[in-house]
Amino acid sequence: MYLPCELIARRLLPVFRSCVARELIEKYKFTQVKVAEKLGTTQAAISQYLRLKRGHKGLAEFKDMMPTIQAVASEVASEIASGKSSPEKIALKFCELCLLLQKKKHLTGN
Repeated sequence: MYLPCELIARRLLPVFRSCVARELIEKYKFTQVKVAEKLGTTQAAISQYLRLKRGHKGLAEFKDMMPTIQAVASEVASEIASGKSSPEKIALKFCELCLLLQKKKHLTGN
């Protein structure tokens, strides 16, 4: 049995981080190193997100929810870029997204 948070860490979080990273780099011109600092990961992980080596497997699973995921990722990226963000605020945004997906039954199964 998996708890919803375990499923999120394994399936949704990489997709979300990938969307946020791509937005920060493409729209706000952050470097991979700066994005890694802001997301609490490594530059290598950010590189893998950009090259679809990480965070892309869940894209098909969440295909119908990608507009919602991308909207939240864009909001988080904007807050990060403006300096109005904190790790706690990012976590809360992700939790809100998670709850929405749970309500829509997208985080069930193993």
